[in-house]
Amino acid sequence: MTIHLVKLCVGADDISDLVNWQSQLQTRYKRVFHTTRMVPKRQADLLEGGSLYWVIKRQIRVRQQITDIEEFVDGQGIRRCHLHLNPELVHTRLQARRPFQGWRYLTPQDAPIDAPSNIEVDDDMPEDMRSELTEMGLL
Repeated sequence: MTIHLVKLCVGADDISDLVNWQSQLQTRYKRVFHTTRMVPKRQADLLEGGSLYWVIKRQIRVRQQITDIEEFVDGQGIRRCHLHLNPELVHTRLQARRPFQGWRYLTPQDAPIDAPSNIEVDDDMPEDMRSELTEMGLL
C-alpha cells in the first residue's frame, strides 16, 4: 500500500528557496536527496509511488516522488538515510500543517491533490490571495 511522507522545509520562505537548495544538490551530487536521521520503517510502501510533501510556511505546497531510500552510517557513526527524490516539483493544493519535528507518514487519503497543471501560480502571490483563490476552487 502506497504511503507518503510530509516534512517541514525548514528555512524556506517560499518554493524558490527549495528550488535553489535542490539545484545546488543537483550541481554538486548530480542527484536530489534529503538526508534524515530516522530511517522509515515502511520503505516498501514509500517506494510504491510515495512522495515527500514539503511544508513551507505552514502549508503543504509541493511534493516530490521518492525514488529510492539509501541507509548509511555517517562519519560520526550515526545511522541516517538519504531519501532520493525526483527533481520535478509537483505543486499541490494548499493544505495547512502545524509545526512538527522530523517527518510524518501521510496516507493517500489525507494527502492534498495536485494543483491543476494548466494554471500558473506566481510564487510571490500573497498568501491571503492564494488562500482565497484555493477556497474558490481556482487553484
